[in-house]
Amino acid sequence: MYYIDPHLHMVSRTTDDYETLAKMGCVAISEPAFWAGFDRGSGESFRDYFRQLTEVEPKRAAQYGIQHFTWLCINAKEAENVELSREVLKIIPEFLDCPNVLGIGEIGLNKNTKNEAIIFQEHMELAIAHQQQVLIHTPHLEDKYQGTRMILDMLGEHSIDRSRVLVDHVEEHTVGPVLEAGYWAGMTLYPVTKCTPSRAVDIIERHGAERLCVNSAGDWGPSKPTAVPDLVLEMRRRGHKESLIKKVVYDNPRDFFRQSKNFNLENPAER
Repeated sequence: MYYIDPHLHMVSRTTDDYETLAKMGCVAISEPAFWAGFDRGSGESFRDYFRQLTEVEPKRAAQYGIQHFTWLCINAKEAENVELSREVLKIIPEFLDCPNVLGIGEIGLNKNTKNEAIIFQEHMELAIAHQQQVLIHTPHLEDKYQGTRMILDMLGEHSIDRSRVLVDHVEEHTVGPVLEAGYWAGMTLYPVTKCTPSRAVDIIERHGAERLCVNSAGDWGPSKPTAVPDLVLEMRRRGHKESLIKKVVYDNPRDFFRQSKNFNLENPAER
């Protein structure tokens, strides 16, 4: 089955991972800007990073027939540095017309601090000013519910089409409020934290498949870039129809991304 991974950090993966993804049916990925494994010290380092996301990764992916899309921001972990964040915010518009850029992301909260919230709001203002979609990171573990509520409250202060916002890393206790508020929700399949394939299928069975996406993240920590096929297998084990599986792993991310003028999907599943 062809699938799209809507949140996969390929800058932290080897080229061999692209080959494996292609063999497993991945036809497109979107890569949100994120923490690079260490805190960067200048706006210029982000400019180089954005060039990597818009120039280098699309070429690596294309070698294996995978389309690469991306999102731009300064991530929540580094957003504690307000001065640096504002330098980066000034740089982002230079890249918004690059052909693989889908929007602003992954913005959000890390430790739910005042500075993180300030930069979240300024990212939202940038997204609205440039009519961009938004992809949002919710914090980890014990701070997730509080951080998700803070994010939903801040989103409510902005006039934005909620169908153009995806709130990621939802779990059992946060998926309901996100969907009820009219946003898209993403489930990240991690081997240790966040959500396992089995738990994700439980959530699909409980809430339905509308506005739900699944992803692997595949970043610097313990992660598995082929986690989406694991979910496909789990859904098949439980007897779900192929049409429902395709909706979750292909149709839903495609339909969300289609709202960006830069999303032009060209792959066998669309022929």
